[in-house]
Amino acid sequence: MSWQPCDQAEAETHDPADTVSTVIIPHTRDLGGFQVRRVLPSTACRMVGPFVFFDEMGPADFAPGTGIDVRPHPHIGLATITYLFTGEILHRDSLGTVQPIRPGEVNWMTAGRGIVHSERTGPEVRASGGPLAGIQAWVALPKHAEEIEPAFSHHGSDVLPLVEDDGVRIRIIAGTLAGVASPVPTLWPMVYADAVLEAGSRFRLPPEHVERAVYVVSGAVETAGQMVEKGRMAVFRGGRGIDLRADGPTRLMIAGGEPMDGPRHVWWNFVSSSKDRLEQAKADWQARRFPTVPGDDERIPLPE
Repeated sequence: MSWQPCDQAEAETHDPADTVSTVIIPHTRDLGGFQVRRVLPSTACRMVGPFVFFDEMGPADFAPGTGIDVRPHPHIGLATITYLFTGEILHRDSLGTVQPIRPGEVNWMTAGRGIVHSERTGPEVRASGGPLAGIQAWVALPKHAEEIEPAFSHHGSDVLPLVEDDGVRIRIIAGTLAGVASPVPTLWPMVYADAVLEAGSRFRLPPEHVERAVYVVSGAVETAGQMVEKGRMAVFRGGRGIDLRADGPTRLMIAGGEPMDGPRHVWWNFVSSSKDRLEQAKADWQARRFPTVPGDDERIPLPE
């Protein structure tokens, strides 16, 4: 799958004020009682800023003794962002990292030339069961950084900037919003934020980034006379501020950034500006040339 600009193919396109470019309808998959909604990439829009992948997972409520088990798998050419609303996931990777993530925190993993990781429900949480919901996203790395050394950083909710005003509460997860910057070590100009709005509250999404979108996690938001419902991503036209009003209590994820420095190709868990590099990554995983995850010796086989 290759990058392409957003267009109106296979999307809702009611756009009375020429503000909304595309409204993306996710594809839903049921993973044995655990739902995942794939927002990006879609046929309507492959990419928003550096965001090449955007999944909403859950909400799910696991019975005691159950949970998620994403076995070790590889990545190249991207950074992953895990952000939870409820629950907990235990991250392990080939750097030796063992890091649980909880609501409001950020796990930022830079794959670069190659990393392997797993995501599972930890033993204590698995024993008691409980809820899980959140967003998993990938951002493409700029060409000059696609082959950098892999890295991992964890950021607690206490270090992520929080902006509050008139019934609007925005946590800046990564990048910048209205000049306020997150400490997460991004490599491309971007914005990623969690916005919670009281019923009837308003805010203006500034035009500081060329490509911007909002994904409605709960509630609904109105912009330029168009209502964007829960489970939809509205992609906006650039060059102007976007006025948003919550129709009721609403939660949004704001995502975007500058257009990437050229096309990106995506195959399975690999992202690259080079199709040949994807082929090399396939061969490396098949031949077990990627590093292993200490303490987790399973692996997901290369898809056929």
